[in-house]
Amino acid sequence: MGCLGNALWFLFGGIWQGLSWVLVGVVWCITIVGIPIGIQCFKLAGLAFFPFGKEVQFGGGAGSVLLNILWMIFGGLLLAIESAILGCILCITIIGIPFGKQCFKLAKLSLMPFGASVVSV
Repeated sequence: MGCLGNALWFLFGGIWQGLSWVLVGVVWCITIVGIPIGIQCFKLAGLAFFPFGKEVQFGGGAGSVLLNILWMIFGGLLLAIESAILGCILCITIIGIPFGKQCFKLAKLSLMPFGASVVSV
C-alpha cells in the first residue's frame, strides 16, 4: 500500500498539503531567527508529500514546548485546520478513509512539529 498509496496521495491532494508546508517554511525563512523553524517545515513537507509507510513519534523537552507554542500561534493552527478539514472530507467515502487518516496524522503534526521525528515503518 505504501508506494501506491503515496502515488495516489500525491496526485489527489498531497501536493497541496506539501506546498502549504513549503510556503510556510519560506515565510519563516525570511527572518534569520525563523530559519530553524523554516528548515523543520521543509522536512515535514516531505512527509506531507508522501505520508504512507511513515510513523511520527513525539517527544522533546522544554525547548520543543516553547517552539511548539510559538509555532501554533504563527502558522501551525492554519495547517492543522487545513489537514483536519481535508481529513473529514476524505473520510466521507470508504475508499478515502486511509487518506483521511493520513490527513489527521498531519493535523496532529501541524500542532506539535518540534520534538517529533518521522520514522519509516
